[in-house]
Amino acid sequence: MADKTLKTHLTKAKGRSASSVRWLQRQLNDPYVQKAQEMGLRGRAYFKLEQMNQKFGFLTPGKYVVDLGCAPGGWLQLEVKKTKSTPTHPHVIGLDILPTQPIPGAITIQMDFTAPEAPDTLIQTMNGHKADVVLSDMAPNTTGIKSLDHLKIMGLLEIALDFAESVLAPGGTFLAKVFQGGTEAELLTRLKQNFKSVQHVKPDASRKESSEFYVIAKGFKCTK
Repeated sequence: MADKTLKTHLTKAKGRSASSVRWLQRQLNDPYVQKAQEMGLRGRAYFKLEQMNQKFGFLTPGKYVVDLGCAPGGWLQLEVKKTKSTPTHPHVIGLDILPTQPIPGAITIQMDFTAPEAPDTLIQTMNGHKADVVLSDMAPNTTGIKSLDHLKIMGLLEIALDFAESVLAPGGTFLAKVFQGGTEAELLTRLKQNFKSVQHVKPDASRKESSEFYVIAKGFKCTK
């Protein structure tokens, strides 16, 4: 990523709230936003996943990947590239309650991943294969109340982990977003019991002021 950042200023702020102006200014001056636009990507989140994969190497050719909350599809674009998934032999699956514009090499399913039938639907879509990697960049709507927001993200993480454990193959990887404060002790204990290694990571592409981190658990110990 080049060090040069275009210092773009909003010339017409009339009628905008101060927070809106700050958000737009940040977007315009964000080198990852600019790079994503130049590369025709669906969002700057692509670079967060790319940096985490460079460090941990969980996306490799032939792996079956499940992306929870995949819309608009930025992560799917990298997953397809790294796993060499193709339209004729797709092994990248994205689930989201919102529609996702098609991406060659990826199958997208519009459904709530918390639905009871979701794991079976997914495995059927993968022709009976279990997933090698389950990822989630989801975050709940925040309230501004730190304690409540923390509970909400932990609840979402727990549901995503439940899903991952039902579809992961032995030795699989689970990656999910958390926020500052990390993973609660009880959930962290569960991850350590069910995976060989568990780490927290904050990729450089995450904004410095953001409290987001990710938890990556590798080496799923399938006991079923």
